[in-house]
Amino acid sequence: MLLSSAAALLLPSTSFDQPQKGWEPLLDKNLSKWRTYESYRHQNGYKGQQPVDAEGKPLTPIGYDKNEANVFSVVMEQGQPVLRISGEIYGCVFTKQDFKNYDLKLKVRWGKKKWTPRLNEPLDSGILYNSQGECGVDYWRSWMLAQEFQVSEYRDGNAMGDFWCIANSSADIHATHNTTENTLKFTPAAPLLTMGKEGRNFCQASANYESPNGEWTELELLNVNGQSVHLVNGHVVLAAENSGYLANGQRNPLTHGKIQLQSEAAEVFYKDIMIKPLAAMPAAYSKYFK
Repeated sequence: MLLSSAAALLLPSTSFDQPQKGWEPLLDKNLSKWRTYESYRHQNGYKGQQPVDAEGKPLTPIGYDKNEANVFSVVMEQGQPVLRISGEIYGCVFTKQDFKNYDLKLKVRWGKKKWTPRLNEPLDSGILYNSQGECGVDYWRSWMLAQEFQVSEYRDGNAMGDFWCIANSSADIHATHNTTENTLKFTPAAPLLTMGKEGRNFCQASANYESPNGEWTELELLNVNGQSVHLVNGHVVLAAENSGYLANGQRNPLTHGKIQLQSEAAEVFYKDIMIKPLAAMPAAYSKYFK
């Protein structure tokens, strides 16, 4: 399901035109800076079609701000708020604010619960950035148009920091073909390849730097003027540029938006979610955008 017009897609941008000092915390015990969306309890055999009831009638998604089954909650650990996403129902928690040109940091740790239809799949979540429009436009009918910084258990070629196009998004990534996994892999010296067309919707991170299971992994996303860098425990694992979306055969810029955290059939915890504005991509990362 694709968004068909730029006018319907784009939302007013909250930019950081005035310099701000320090980091802004995005998480508190009341989730006051976030909203929620829940789609469906997806079952085995889902093929992208709208789920139906026993009589074959299409089901409507649970929707915004319902939080059925308490999928999204905040627990306190050592006096600090920690976001728990149970994963029981597909959906997301997303920022009320639209962000442009920023450095985002957060920590993630896996829980123990998994749900249908991913009982035999790697634990999975994700940070979706430059998120615009309505939720439910992707294959799983759960998220906004966005770029994805994948949060995934290291297994079967999946790793923290992988890149996914969500819905009809697009980006360019230096990548080579990984014949072992039959996919693309971020390789800084390789030619740029366009994601979002010709079946290229996914690119692996360059390496796995996830902390051991049960420990916190620090993630960082730098996102400036259509360029983004994914870092895992301080290591650059992927860089993307020319962020956009495809509509009516045309590629349009996608450089600002809300931040979504996915609920995708796995229990996951996030803490220390902080953001600060950037005037430009830091010089240390300019080599990734030759």
